[in-house]
Amino acid sequence: MANSCAAAAFLHPSASYWQALLVFISVTAVRAAGAGGRGTCPPFSCGDLHNISSPFRRPGDPPECGVQAYELSCSRSKATIRINTETYFVTSINYTDLSFGVVDANLDMHSSCPLPRPDQFRYNDDYTGSYLESGLHSHYDLGFDYSNNWACFINCSQSKTNSSWYKPVNCLSANNSFVYVMVDYSDCTVSSLEPSCGYLAMIPFGNWRTITDPDLENASYTDIIDYVRKGFSVQFPHDYYSGRNASWIFKTCRNNSISYFHEQLFGTSILNWTRAFFWSESHFAQCVYSYYTPNLMFQRVVIAIVSAVNVAKLYFVLCRLVLPALVVFTFLAYKYWKTRITIDAVEKFLQMQQMLGPMRFAYTDITAITSHFRDKLGQGGYGSVYKGVLLPGNVHVAIKMLGNSNCNGDEFISEVSTIGRIHHINVVRLVGFCAEEMRRALVYEYMPHGSLDKYIFSAERSFSWDKLNEIALGIARGINYLHLGCDMQILHFDIKPHNILLDSNFVPKVADFGLAKLYPRDKSFVPASAMRGTIGYIAPEMVSRSFGAISSKSDVYSFGMLLLEMAGGRRNADQNVANSSQAYYPAWVYDRLAAQEVSEISVASDMHELERKLCIVGLRCIQMKPQDRPTMSEILTISHRSLLKSLRKTSEEIFTCLCICGLVLAV
Repeated sequence: MANSCAAAAFLHPSASYWQALLVFISVTAVRAAGAGGRGTCPPFSCGDLHNISSPFRRPGDPPECGVQAYELSCSRSKATIRINTETYFVTSINYTDLSFGVVDANLDMHSSCPLPRPDQFRYNDDYTGSYLESGLHSHYDLGFDYSNNWACFINCSQSKTNSSWYKPVNCLSANNSFVYVMVDYSDCTVSSLEPSCGYLAMIPFGNWRTITDPDLENASYTDIIDYVRKGFSVQFPHDYYSGRNASWIFKTCRNNSISYFHEQLFGTSILNWTRAFFWSESHFAQCVYSYYTPNLMFQRVVIAIVSAVNVAKLYFVLCRLVLPALVVFTFLAYKYWKTRITIDAVEKFLQMQQMLGPMRFAYTDITAITSHFRDKLGQGGYGSVYKGVLLPGNVHVAIKMLGNSNCNGDEFISEVSTIGRIHHINVVRLVGFCAEEMRRALVYEYMPHGSLDKYIFSAERSFSWDKLNEIALGIARGINYLHLGCDMQILHFDIKPHNILLDSNFVPKVADFGLAKLYPRDKSFVPASAMRGTIGYIAPEMVSRSFGAISSKSDVYSFGMLLLEMAGGRRNADQNVANSSQAYYPAWVYDRLAAQEVSEISVASDMHELERKLCIVGLRCIQMKPQDRPTMSEILTISHRSLLKSLRKTSEEIFTCLCICGLVLAV
């Protein structure tokens, strides 16, 4: 029954909501008296406190001694002070921090469940959504110490168990009334109050310097009452600070601001955290202003310092939160822009070539032509090759899917621009292409007999010497057309048997222009950055510029190696030969030609005239110096006798030349 009455008493606060928020409101009643009485009256003792001076005074002291509102009543063991209508015991006085500790004289020190007075500290309805003592924050004159903690008593019609900060007060609760005490400062707001709850009272106690958050979080109602019984801190009136120096004011305001930051930081809402990081300095400036109003220069210095700190904090937040996101966004935008540049370059080129070059296919068309890439013909360095049927007409085509097109479009543009303008019987024809975002493909005419290498390296000779000679001439015509037949000379840079395709009539066609480059016809050499090709077919100047400049003679060298392989039926660097002296094939061929040991070149008793011609032309094409090699036009018109005459050098000079070539290529 007593508990019910106690809870009911909490629900009927005083009618005047404009009453002061704290019991300390009367400490600002007299300012001038404190300033005038400081240091003119002797110190005195009161209760168990000694050496007491201004702003405190005793009844009967002269008017100039102390402040009337700070008049102490003394007994044998206690010093008491009246604040508003209530009496408090003064437990300590600290002239360093300019504060004194008080304990409610009406608080039952022995009861296990003391009842807080509902009119002691109430929230103001005009501050809805703000802190219960928010009116206090706007009046520094009240002398409240911001380091104090708060015990907020609430009464709820429903049980609340979702927070460790809400401590049940069982001794004050009834069947339909649940009383709790909160020690989380941020939850002492009207906006955080649940609909089923109402505030009863707020009591200050201790301070955050002596009682930490873990202590409060783990504290029970009994522990909190023990803290309350130890009292709280009150600051001296602000007029008393006018004699203090700037160092003391800075220290006091710093402590207040740290306390404010601490309280807001441990709040539960984003608003609390925002106040902690962006309002603490303004809180400090407001404190300094209230203590040191007359000195404008001092205020300006404080404002400058606070502004600098706020700018630094803003910069820190931007660097930690905004800058990383901005860097990531910029990086992604750059990657997207770079990708779009490549795609746009390809699209621009294709639009220019649309009316002049091959047909453009959609990726869905490529999928349909290849029957979903069912028939794979082979795999190359630039992607896979599939067989397809082009409708109408059931025309067979070979489709090369560029597997590395995600890097850049240079090779794609090179091949389309090169083959798209070529129309020659000995050069493979580009039927069409596909370019959709990063998926690219080239559509060629289908070569049913595949590449030349599977015929010339077979165990049994597949072609007669006449047919081999015919194929060699066709290859020479195709390369010569690339060098001289177009507006720009086209350097293939990768002539080898694998890149020579044979149609249904075994007509050779030069293919695979992924490494090809266009250069003016009157340009005798090309940049060293063009070095590329396949080991065994690369000209010496492609490896080192000391052998000469890169030019169309580089393709001539590769063609010469191809002729020697066609004549001998073996690769130009065969590591499986029985004699190590035969490892470099061109030198081996020259030795046999010079010694007339034809039986080791051909199974016939005599070397066939065409076989001998292929060997001689091949040796002429692979001369060390580019200027010693013939052009493709000269190869097509040169006679057998002139070839023999051109090779009449000392055997030592040519052999040395060939051996050096072999060593360079082996490296």
